[in-house]
Amino acid sequence: MAGAAHPLVEAIGPLLSRIGADAVDPDELRSGDVPIAWDGVVVAGIRLAPTPSASGQGSVEPSTSSDGGLDGILADLEREFDGPLAELSRSGKQQAVRMLEESGAFSYRKSVETVAAALGVSRFTVYNYLNRDRDQGVS
Repeated sequence: MAGAAHPLVEAIGPLLSRIGADAVDPDELRSGDVPIAWDGVVVAGIRLAPTPSASGQGSVEPSTSSDGGLDGILADLEREFDGPLAELSRSGKQQAVRMLEESGAFSYRKSVETVAAALGVSRFTVYNYLNRDRDQGVS
């Protein structure tokens, strides 16, 4: 955003950075942007980063840097596991899903599809891993 940012926009700056979004001036709002209002006045807009299209098949090519958003979380996790998530063992993939859930990765739109593609499994398998951990009280 050009000029001095509204205090609300400054306050949510770290969140925007983490999810890979940008704040835009109210006069630059496009369809798809999320208007942010304060006392009934739009003070900014939030422009979300485009989400990768994932069909649940193949692999996802996350960015190579920790740039925020789901791609950044997946890239961080691949660095932690020293390789592609799709090459992990079944227990490694279950651990990865636990770590992704703890990091908030599943709060992103179409995250299950993206994670499933990165792991080389189906969405159903990701849901099974999530439900298994919840049923067993793993956190």
